[in-house]
Amino acid sequence: MAFSGKNPTCTFLFFLTLSLLALYTLLHHPFPFPAPSSPAANVFLSSGSNYTVAAYLRQLTLRPHLAGTPLSLSTALYVHSHFQSLGLPAHTTNFSALLSYPAHSSLSAHFSNGSVLPIPLSEPGSSGVIPPYHAYSPSGAAHAPAVFLNCGRELDYLALAAQGVDVKGCVGLLRRGCGLSRHEAVANAAAHGVAAVLMYTEGEFREGVERGTVMKGVGDPLSPGWAGGEKLEPDDPKVARRFPGVPSLPVSEVAAERILGSLEGARMPFEWRESFKTGNRRFWGVGPGPTKLNFTYKGEQEMATIHNVFAVIKGSEEADRYVLLGNHRDAWTYGAVDPNSGTAALLDIARRFSLLMRSGWSPRRTIILCSWDAEEFGMIGSTEWVEQNLLNLHSKAVAYFNVDCAVQGPGLFVSATPQLDDLLVDVTKQVKDPDSENEYVYERWAAANGGVNQIQRLSRVDSDFAPFLQHAGIASIDLYFGKDFPVYHTAFDSYDWMMNFGDPLFHRHVTVAGIWGLVALRLADDPILPFNYLSYATELQEYKNVLNTLLGESISLDPITAAIQEFTTAAYEAEEEIKKLRVDGSTLLRRRGLNDRLMLTERGFLDPEGLPGGQWFKHLIYGPRGDMDSKIDFFPGIADAMSERRKKGGEEATIRHEIWRVSRAIQRAASILRGEVT
Repeated sequence: MAFSGKNPTCTFLFFLTLSLLALYTLLHHPFPFPAPSSPAANVFLSSGSNYTVAAYLRQLTLRPHLAGTPLSLSTALYVHSHFQSLGLPAHTTNFSALLSYPAHSSLSAHFSNGSVLPIPLSEPGSSGVIPPYHAYSPSGAAHAPAVFLNCGRELDYLALAAQGVDVKGCVGLLRRGCGLSRHEAVANAAAHGVAAVLMYTEGEFREGVERGTVMKGVGDPLSPGWAGGEKLEPDDPKVARRFPGVPSLPVSEVAAERILGSLEGARMPFEWRESFKTGNRRFWGVGPGPTKLNFTYKGEQEMATIHNVFAVIKGSEEADRYVLLGNHRDAWTYGAVDPNSGTAALLDIARRFSLLMRSGWSPRRTIILCSWDAEEFGMIGSTEWVEQNLLNLHSKAVAYFNVDCAVQGPGLFVSATPQLDDLLVDVTKQVKDPDSENEYVYERWAAANGGVNQIQRLSRVDSDFAPFLQHAGIASIDLYFGKDFPVYHTAFDSYDWMMNFGDPLFHRHVTVAGIWGLVALRLADDPILPFNYLSYATELQEYKNVLNTLLGESISLDPITAAIQEFTTAAYEAEEEIKKLRVDGSTLLRRRGLNDRLMLTERGFLDPEGLPGGQWFKHLIYGPRGDMDSKIDFFPGIADAMSERRKKGGEEATIRHEIWRVSRAIQRAASILRGEVT
């Protein structure tokens, strides 16, 4: 930790105040685990305020604020003004991107008895909220029999075909889930000849309608792989293939059940019926018909300006090393959970850091608070910024910590790259649990997972960590409270819902901010970065063991085995070097060299060619799979090659090629960690 040193008296008083506060905390609130390691950490934790976080959230959710609209700009100005009022240097970076909005939509059901029922597409009492739609859906119309597609997976179409159900030319009704993205579900329907798609979500708020994007991939579709400058045309094949070939609309569960209850034909397969969350569908047919649906959707794509807002707390010793904390700000509706529970926590972190700075503290490394725009359309704001700053981030970014929906309900859920596991465990042992009086987060978290913390990994593509990890190779974390919530992307995601259901006392918000900020303090202030690559080595070994079980004797994993052994040796050597430098002390240059290797090792897992079929995604350990039915969620290139062989008779040579690519990536990471040139 470093202080400005401009006022010795102020510095002395700061140390004295923090030390007394730390002593008081230890005497009155003894820790079952090690206490926070610095006075600044104690002050940061003690300055949390649920009242303040609630006020931030209330202000952010007064009106809907969809990206590209004037109300979205108002929230950007609010965040920027908040940073400035705290004395933090703040700026806004704008991008022009292709966004998508609804112009007109209608739906009616024509039953076999001749009656016609207009199907409402908006939620009750949702005046002022944008009508439910799927961003980037093509415009279109259909008047055709309804057919139920379950989740829209390939195996669902096989089940329908086995019963003689022909879906071609129909309006397909499907439910969200089973691991498919909206794009995958609609694209599958188009591939099977379905004319249009209706999509609904099961949940407690049965009149809610889940908005969302159906674009494939991330970032502005007109500038795939670069930010700003020359744009592709909307009708360019590279752009068009990112959008589904048939129109789609979201509907409520109530509307979906009205349609489902009128279908005849083949009976719903048993496994489908058993997987429903609510209601009695045991006697429903899947169609087609006899009910026909009259479907119309007209959308408009237009260039819009999006606004990323930043506060920069410059480091006193290593200003060119960046610790990034990020949350998106745009919402489909009011966004109390998604995303402004996270935005409110980010604003509170800024307030707490400002308190520390006014007392004389400054971080060793630079901390950047990032408020992203247009995440809901496909992580556009963060992706454009990462692409624009890629070279700087490659050489200077320490880690990225993402919080999207900070609070969805009870229970902690964490995903991270493995070298950050120990840091997360340490920090959760220092923050009080929001749902118990005498426990710390780690205790409840471990108890909920059979006595151990359960840190997931980041192969999914559903929030702003994706460009940082999967494109830029930056160690990343994603964290939230609550597994899911029933008002997701609906008009009911409001401040009232948060007050009544999500976090009535806002204690979980304060806890998220505490973990988020404490991790940032460690990453910014620890003389040696708190990375442990032995955790990564263990994880890689487990992945290899799973692969070995799946592939058996048919394909050798010797290249990966050798690479993991090399990486494990490098990780042990790095740990010994860290211990030695902590005991013996170190010169600034030696410490800087070690930290650079710890920081840059994650970049070794990138491959310039990217993943087959998704070249933008460069990370060969964690990235999206092309086949959601894959049995593994790591080594995405290998996973897809295995799926290709299983489903289409692909060649073993493709799997071997991907194995060699992964082994070379692991070897690159080992070389970086060692600081050697091969």
